[in-house]
Amino acid sequence: MEKCGGVVKDEMMCRINPDVYEEALQKDGCREMVFTGRPMKGYVFVDDTGMKSKKEFDYRINLCLDFNKKAKAAKKKKK
Repeated sequence: MEKCGGVVKDEMMCRINPDVYEEALQKDGCREMVFTGRPMKGYVFVDDTGMKSKKEFDYRINLCLDFNKKAKAAKKKKK
C-alpha cells in the first residue's frame, strides 16, 4: 500500500485523486505541494486553518483514504 498522507513540519500532506485536486485547493488552508520547483498534482498540504473542526479533518482524511484504494503504487527503485 502506498502512503496516502502524513505530516511535514506543521502541515498535513495529502495524496488525493487528481480529479478533485482543483476543488480541494479551493478549501481553506489547502495549498499545492511543490517539490523541486513544480507542483505535484494529486498532492496537497493543509495547514491548521483547514482543519479547525473534526468535520474538516475527516474530509481531508477521507480524500486520502478514498484515493488510496485506487492509486497505483510507485515503482520501486533498483539499488
